[in-house]
Amino acid sequence: MSLTVGGSRAPGERGTVHRRVHRGGLSMSQGQGAPARHQGETVAEGSTPKGGGGRDRFLDMLRAIALVRVVTYHTFGGAFFSMVFPAIGIMFALAGSLMAASLKRPAGSVLRSRTRRLLLPFWAYSITVLVLFALHGWVPGDQGTGPWYRLLFWFVPLGDPPFPDELGGGIGVQDPTWPIQAGEILWYIRAYFWFMLLSPLLLKIFRAQPLLTFLAPLAMLVILEWGVVPMPDGLTAELYDLGVYGSCWILGFAHHDGYLRRLSLKVVIPVSLAVMALGFWWAFNHQTEDGMDLNAIPIGQALWSLGFCAVLMRISPRWQQFPRPLRFLDGFVTLLNNRAVTVYLWHNLLIALTVPIMEPVYESEAAWELMPRFLETSWPPFILTWLMLAVVLCAVGWVEDIAAKRRPRLWPTGRRERQKALSASL
Repeated sequence: MSLTVGGSRAPGERGTVHRRVHRGGLSMSQGQGAPARHQGETVAEGSTPKGGGGRDRFLDMLRAIALVRVVTYHTFGGAFFSMVFPAIGIMFALAGSLMAASLKRPAGSVLRSRTRRLLLPFWAYSITVLVLFALHGWVPGDQGTGPWYRLLFWFVPLGDPPFPDELGGGIGVQDPTWPIQAGEILWYIRAYFWFMLLSPLLLKIFRAQPLLTFLAPLAMLVILEWGVVPMPDGLTAELYDLGVYGSCWILGFAHHDGYLRRLSLKVVIPVSLAVMALGFWWAFNHQTEDGMDLNAIPIGQALWSLGFCAVLMRISPRWQQFPRPLRFLDGFVTLLNNRAVTVYLWHNLLIALTVPIMEPVYESEAAWELMPRFLETSWPPFILTWLMLAVVLCAVGWVEDIAAKRRPRLWPTGRRERQKALSASL
């Protein structure tokens, strides 16, 4: 019995894990705790409704759903997930809205704060991965990974960091392509970093020329896809990210500044559906070997994500607490928002790690006799990935608290803050 993992390099949600089980032969924006008055610096940088204090729990819920969807996609694979909830576009839209909120303060202090909050958990991950690479015998320059100085991208994500295509032994021994899963996921960190650095300028341009700024990324994407203007090879990936997801990020500006709120749903919904239909049509006529997986079809991804995000951001109800039927999600949503960077960074490596861990189970005849249908699915590695994520959150998740200048917490579900708030109200 073998369980194999193979990576795919698509312009969208890279690092997809495709699992094949044969018997006998896979705005960022960082999250914070629940009540805003207990969060220190995060009051300014959290998802705070424009009109008042407190968390916007609807936006928090969207971010949590997006993270779960990313892990689900990278575990199960399949074009369906890229369409049913375009998680990456939603995360960029949320991050754009939160960035616009933060830029009420001086741009320099915002960029310093955001950079610190991104880079510290990023460094914790990078150091771990590079140590694993070194233990498996990889040195910079091997396997055509380029000059040694590109290692700097593991610490300052302005470009794609080098990583080998294959390493045998130890982690991922059944599938030596595990380094792809560890490194390729970092395209999102690079894209977020560039969007963050450009945001002070983009926000000024947006407020001067909203429509042109909103449409510019899509126009650039068309130019890239059709090769109308030659682009430097060293910036192609970065320009593609801006083209595919730039309009989603700027949509976040529009959400924060109230542009979307002023538009009638009778306008937003039909226009958004038309944009999504165009994206669907484009994807249908430009299918790849993975079918209509939008992550491999940039224009389709850009249009579908934009239309989907526009509807969600327009109907955003600005919850300061969950409606009663959803309050059971409160702790889980708060935890994922507090550990959004850690969950994103580590999940793909952990998915790869499920391969050697699960192999003895798949080799066991007793296990197949006990639960054959369950083992034929991707549910076992999916469940195991979340269990390992829980361990990682306890082990290194507190780095996000340090980065946000908060008191380090082991399992920040916001329960203690909610209890304090309840006691204060009695």
